[in-house]
Amino acid sequence: MNSEAVRKKHQEYLFPAVKNYYKKPIAVSKAKGARLEDMEGNSYLDFFGGILTISVGHANEEVNRAIITQIKNLTHISSLYPTLPVVEFAEMLVNLAPGKLEKCFFTASGTEADETAVMMAQLYTGNSELIALRHGYSGRSLLAQSLTAHASWRALPTQVSAIKHALSPYCYRCPLKLTYPECGVACAEDVEELIQTTTTGQVAGILVEPIQGVGGIITPPPEYFKIVAEIVRRYGGVFISDEVQTGFGRTGKMWGIEHYDVEPDMITVAKGIANGMPIAAVVTTSDIAASLTKNTISTFGGNPVSCAAAKATINVIQRDKLDKNAVEMGNILRKGLEKLQEKYPKVIGDVRGKGLMQAIELVVDETKKDRTPNPAAADQLMEETKARGLLIGRGGLYANAMRISPPLNITRSEVEEALGILSDSFSAMDCNN
Repeated sequence: MNSEAVRKKHQEYLFPAVKNYYKKPIAVSKAKGARLEDMEGNSYLDFFGGILTISVGHANEEVNRAIITQIKNLTHISSLYPTLPVVEFAEMLVNLAPGKLEKCFFTASGTEADETAVMMAQLYTGNSELIALRHGYSGRSLLAQSLTAHASWRALPTQVSAIKHALSPYCYRCPLKLTYPECGVACAEDVEELIQTTTTGQVAGILVEPIQGVGGIITPPPEYFKIVAEIVRRYGGVFISDEVQTGFGRTGKMWGIEHYDVEPDMITVAKGIANGMPIAAVVTTSDIAASLTKNTISTFGGNPVSCAAAKATINVIQRDKLDKNAVEMGNILRKGLEKLQEKYPKVIGDVRGKGLMQAIELVVDETKKDRTPNPAAADQLMEETKARGLLIGRGGLYANAMRISPPLNITRSEVEEALGILSDSFSAMDCNN
């Protein structure tokens, strides 16, 4: 079977909503390290990492060995039975977690983890209303859809009315039309009025991404979360850091929230946790964990194979200091993107992110202060980079933010290769005219 046959079967048998990148989607057949191959043997440098999931490179041999060893012993048993992979990984996760977090609950996806965290916040506080952020994304379930504030990802109207959405700390497109730092981080201060005017005055908590991924790598000012956490706690709530995309060294620190000097009451984790194997978790305090007194179970949460993969992945991240590599390679990547911005100042309106979680936002004409989103340029850039063997992602409310997030063990030569392809692609687009 060739790529065209796979594309046809995808259209025939999958939901139409399951979209693919590119005019002719790439039918991926295999991958190794930072490289993918399609069914015709064409090679691509992967700078999207399975949506920030491939932490230590595709088909990492250490992770694969851990998976194979575990499969030979025990593939699956429900959470009704304790297993060595589960308890070993839980201990590892607790030891890595920020602050005083010491209890885990495993799920199979980030959506489930966010749902669990919201439930725990409600049980612990006795309050029902929860704050989320505009431009945020939490998943596809009814609750996750209500948490999500991004119209193109919401299939249904709000189903959970107790969720209120605060202004996003989107400095490039400030919702208050202000400029940082003269603004005094007014978007953070507005959370208090949101609570006072749209809730009962008592909230269960706030769920935030330290950097909004699907939102287009929206990166808040350094003071933002400290202000928000203090406000939410003053009104009875807990602070939940959604580390699904920002966790495990992606931003240059083990957890994205560590950039903001805030100790969360809960974190949710998924994606990069196991290098592509399905697993997610909530990590919280003993007091919050104890608030769930009814029976609970997760059929696939804490699957032994996924736990073995997660443990091996984190071992590689820690041993090889990949959080530091994310800083070093991220700096090279960021400087390269900023040079591209200098070279193509018309179309590249903003460069932002931390570590190996970076973005460039494409606009109509930044030189004339015309920040109208330019998704057409994003479409063209996607095709131009693909044609030259580079895969990147996109996001943002207007689908005009290019998301760049290679594996954490990416090398300098690969970063430079990617920057060269990006430069050639912009040149082909003739972006200064």
